[in-house]
Amino acid sequence: MLHPEYRNIPMAVGGSEEKRHGIILAKNDLAKTFHIKTGESLRDAKRKCPDLYVVHPDYDAYTYYTEKIKDIYRKYTDRVESFGLDEAWIDLSGSQKLFGDGIELAKAIQDEVFETFGITVSMGVSFNKVFSKLGSDLFKHKGFIVIEPETYQDLLWPLPIEDLLMVGSRTKVHLNEMKIFTIGDLARCDCIALQKRFGVMGGLLWRYANGYDQSEVHLVGYTRAPKSIGNSKTVVKDIHSMAQLKEVFRVLSESIAARLRNQNLKARSISIWLRTTELKGKGRQCKFEQYTDLARDILDAALSLAAKLWDGDLPLRSVGIQVSELSQTECYDQLDLFSAPNNRSRQRKMEKVVYEIRERYGYDACRMASGQVDGALADFDPLGLLHQVHPVGVLEGPIGR
Repeated sequence: MLHPEYRNIPMAVGGSEEKRHGIILAKNDLAKTFHIKTGESLRDAKRKCPDLYVVHPDYDAYTYYTEKIKDIYRKYTDRVESFGLDEAWIDLSGSQKLFGDGIELAKAIQDEVFETFGITVSMGVSFNKVFSKLGSDLFKHKGFIVIEPETYQDLLWPLPIEDLLMVGSRTKVHLNEMKIFTIGDLARCDCIALQKRFGVMGGLLWRYANGYDQSEVHLVGYTRAPKSIGNSKTVVKDIHSMAQLKEVFRVLSESIAARLRNQNLKARSISIWLRTTELKGKGRQCKFEQYTDLARDILDAALSLAAKLWDGDLPLRSVGIQVSELSQTECYDQLDLFSAPNNRSRQRKMEKVVYEIRERYGYDACRMASGQVDGALADFDPLGLLHQVHPVGVLEGPIGR
């Protein structure tokens, strides 16, 4: 849209090889003819297509235009539920008295997006969210398909099982072991056998395949309280020492603490994971001594776990921290005989001030002096990265109107 000159050349959106984000994020149709795949390295993509033109992602522009497009959806209904960054479910059933037939209205919305922004959107129209999502995935580039109760078996059951929502690569392997290769195979499978193998998820997948999804599209503005908050980072250069790891963990801890405070939450548990240069991952978890929203507590606990998990034998490529057991009610600070009563309060105020300075003047306006031991490792802002909200309606069942 912003660069029409790229439409007639093989082009892809990719990260920076120098910063170890050198993978293909998206590609145009001409690039697809060279069998370039999303997620493969820029090096492999260039090997397939030496003339491939790669542009860096513009997150701000992407989010701006996706929100503008969703604003068009919101003109027609108050039930627009985002799925990730650039997808959404739209419930038009309550809008038909105002705007007419739902299928024609969906086409009109699709046309309005194209006429306004020059962007094509694919739409799947169906009687439930799972099948509408599947239909949208099947037909890209202004594709449009209607999947009805009378037709879904013919249209969808022959599709490979991995096309179904919530079936990832690992689940696919387990399903294949049960001789389930298509959505139809799953639909015809014994539900009890699936539940024995996968637990609650087995029954959920069976219902999805049979068209029994009854989850409703949530109202605009609906949010679900998070069960965990975390950040991870693929570092620009390998981590060889605990001092370097502390640099990265400090930035991640500050981000997580700020997000906790912004939602008036405190956490009781923490887990970390480390991935080596051989791409082998390992993790560990523990509980805080008390509920906390302090970056200092998160950092100290993360480093303690890391010391038990990693001895520097292999360099680290990426690391992450996650806190869980979140609560809005455990908002007091527990004191003991050896604690100065005001220490935690002062620490919290200091962290809030640092966050407010960064929010107003930019992240680089206030940094810890101890964080300059290896500036390259700590030179990132997790709060500026994408924190996708996981879909809420799919797993929750019907809600009251």
